[in-house]
Amino acid sequence: MYILLALLLLCPFVSSAVDFSHGDLKVSPNHRYLIHADGTPFFYLGDTAWELFHRLKREEAEQYFENRRQKGFTVIQAVILAELDGLNYPNAAGWRPLTYGDPTIPNRGYFADVDAMVKSAEKAGLYIGMLPTWGDKVKSAPWEKKPDVRFTPKNAHTYGKILGERYKDAPNIIWILGGDRSPEDVEDIWREMAAGLKEGDGGRHLVTYHPGGGSSSADLLNKEPWLDFNMLQSGHKKRNLRNDLMIQKDYNLTPVKPTMDGEARYENHPINWKPENGWFDDFDVRQAAYWALFAGAHGHTYGCHDVWQMKTAEREPVSFARGDWKTSLDLPGARQMGYVRQLMESRPMLTRVPDQSLIITQPASDEDHIQATRSDNYAFVYIPTGKPVSIQMGKIQGDKVKASWFDPRTGKTQEAGRIANKGPHHFTPPGKPGRGNDWVLVLDSVPNQ
Repeated sequence: MYILLALLLLCPFVSSAVDFSHGDLKVSPNHRYLIHADGTPFFYLGDTAWELFHRLKREEAEQYFENRRQKGFTVIQAVILAELDGLNYPNAAGWRPLTYGDPTIPNRGYFADVDAMVKSAEKAGLYIGMLPTWGDKVKSAPWEKKPDVRFTPKNAHTYGKILGERYKDAPNIIWILGGDRSPEDVEDIWREMAAGLKEGDGGRHLVTYHPGGGSSSADLLNKEPWLDFNMLQSGHKKRNLRNDLMIQKDYNLTPVKPTMDGEARYENHPINWKPENGWFDDFDVRQAAYWALFAGAHGHTYGCHDVWQMKTAEREPVSFARGDWKTSLDLPGARQMGYVRQLMESRPMLTRVPDQSLIITQPASDEDHIQATRSDNYAFVYIPTGKPVSIQMGKIQGDKVKASWFDPRTGKTQEAGRIANKGPHHFTPPGKPGRGNDWVLVLDSVPNQ
């Protein structure tokens, strides 16, 4: 078993599409993870493609899905009633989503394109994290120039039921309500939309909520019975933003629900929306992913600033986007997300718990923050800047452990020897310490002879 795992980690990531034959998704018995109906663990590795249905042709969507499949993504987050003038500006085929702007009268042409893209995603082995609407159609925000609120509790229920019935036979749907908005003061609208979805699809598909920046669905909705798992948005304000603390807060709530960061800092996004601050890069997205996952998240969503808006030279950029979406699909951070999935699926996932007691001395700076997780027979320790770390051994089983270094940039592993599984032990990562030299220390139990 240990030889096989070592070989898997020594090889570059080979994409693995979702196998829908394992059955529909549900929450694991311990309420920490997602699993298929047959008990197979599911790792949610998302990409934000908010404007997918609104801006791409069907063939472009197929190309996008294939790129994401190859990189190991499992979920594509996309919006039916899109943010960027999605009700008035037609999609790539010339269709608007609603007849007379009425959520209870979907436009057949627009939804035929959505149907085709959902089917293409299924063929590629991808879930669609489907947002029925961006939050601006439910609740306006101060920064919006033209608020376009369309929903009431009554038509939200009807719209939800229409969508639920339409996609009840699709195996690759996860419903995401919200759309960058707090549910405060409009909880009744989201509650009715969720009820409509579940009435329409018979409760087949899981439901979560995408909140505004710096917040979590758990802040106001954790006790809502329709909310199957929590989602937070750590956002795009600064480097070294401790999203692990946000995950930890959700993780400790009652009732217990799975949680994840559904919108962390985007690759190629200006820091705090100001180009003079610099731009988030592949290290930023890796750091956010490993911090969140090792703090107890069941999955993680990557994003690229150029890709979510499907930026082209002809389209006005949103928030200083500077790259073409097709070129930006292959930025290094997107590829490296596949290595995240590779590592998480290489060991049993459903018994993994966060455990900071592995770390004897925690660095003072946020940039250097070390995050640890373990199960009975293994431990992962994320060291973001390659500085030496002292680990308290004896937290996993066995008299000895096999240590190795997993490189988040390449997906490759190098062995670091076998050591006694007791007392403190000092580890020095490969390379020169500093920003971008991040490593995962992997500790595996060696079976007693």
